[in-house]
Amino acid sequence: MKLIEIFWDDVPYVVLAAAAVGTWWRYRYDKFGWTTRSSQIYESKLLSIGSPLFHFGSLMVIMGHVMGLFIPESWTRAVGMNDHLYHLQALLLGVPAGFAAVTGIGLLIYRRRTHGAVFLATTRNDKLMYLVLTCALLAGLCCTLAGATHFGELHDYRQKVSVWFRSIWILDPRGDLMAHAAFYYQIHVVIALALFALWPFTRLVHAFSAPIAYLFRPYIVYRTREVAADRLVGSAPRRPGW
Repeated sequence: MKLIEIFWDDVPYVVLAAAAVGTWWRYRYDKFGWTTRSSQIYESKLLSIGSPLFHFGSLMVIMGHVMGLFIPESWTRAVGMNDHLYHLQALLLGVPAGFAAVTGIGLLIYRRRTHGAVFLATTRNDKLMYLVLTCALLAGLCCTLAGATHFGELHDYRQKVSVWFRSIWILDPRGDLMAHAAFYYQIHVVIALALFALWPFTRLVHAFSAPIAYLFRPYIVYRTREVAADRLVGSAPRRPGW
């Protein structure tokens, strides 16, 4: 049991270090590789369905994790949200979001397997990333269903997993709590740690990009060839710019 506690105390910091250093290295030495390597040019129909499902579903899943991991149980009770109401909203919001994300990534994987050009553009790195990401989503969905349907320890993750998670950030890890958490939460967290360790070295790194410069770039003027030709001969009236 002591070794298990040491694992939950130390491994998160190893993962955080790998994610931080890997992201810095990738940005410093691989800026041209900092991209999603879009394959839309090869196939767009399935992509237009699977990508929004995955991204919006994942966004809702992340918001649910923020609420469940960062906000203490005492805070939600202080605003009048009892345990039943909390788990009810987790069921009504978390489960559809999880299914949307899983369905979306399922379509994306199906698209890569069934379209030759897209499959040829898929690297081993991509295959590993899809595998770990899918396992993380499925494990998380199972945890949500298990907690919301009274299977196992109903309040386990708020009393143990969430407290352990917050203890990591204040540099006072409580690996003993995670060591006694329900096994399905342990599996989910182990897969999540693996995903974050891999994150900087996959196409997922594009999630750290924010197109802020896009808001301040100069506008682009588009002209057709016909208008350009007319202006050369002076036959078209000049119009003021924007």
